Amino acid sequence: MSMKTSKNLVFFTPEDSIHDGALLIDTGISAGFPSTTEDITGEKISLDDTLIKNKETTFYAKVKGQSMINAGLNHDDLLVIDRSLEPSDKKIAVCYIDGEFTVKRLRVVQNEIWLQPENPNYPIIKITEDNDFLIWGIVTNVIKKV
Repeated sequence: MSMKTSKNLVFFTPEDSIHDGALLIDTGISAGFPSTTEDITGEKISLDDTLIKNKETTFYAKVKGQSMINAGLNHDDLLVIDRSLEPSDKKIAVCYIDGEFTVKRLRVVQNEIWLQPENPNYPIIKITEDNDFLIWGIVTNVIKKV
């Protein structure tokens, strides 16, 4: 995986997978009382095939910081970002603003764009014509370690 680091995100590009995938257990895993033991069978799935719709325009990035914790994006979570998707109101996007990458929720009201953090300790950013601004891609999935 190739890597590029910015202050707020660490970017990776997907590589071709040499694995056949992992076994998908599609019987439902109980989060309450344990279920009875059954033979575990299932099909193999590839996370790349499941999470990536457009390989040429999809990247991974690790979150740095806490500004999106109320959206479930925590420090060191791995984001799946698709640059081919259209940005729209309320989507979570990776944006380039004034020389830095950030991940925030897009708010589009009439002709105004705001970057809304999902943590009340961080300010909402209003995009003006004075900003060097680009919506770099839309977050499609998040992968977490437990």
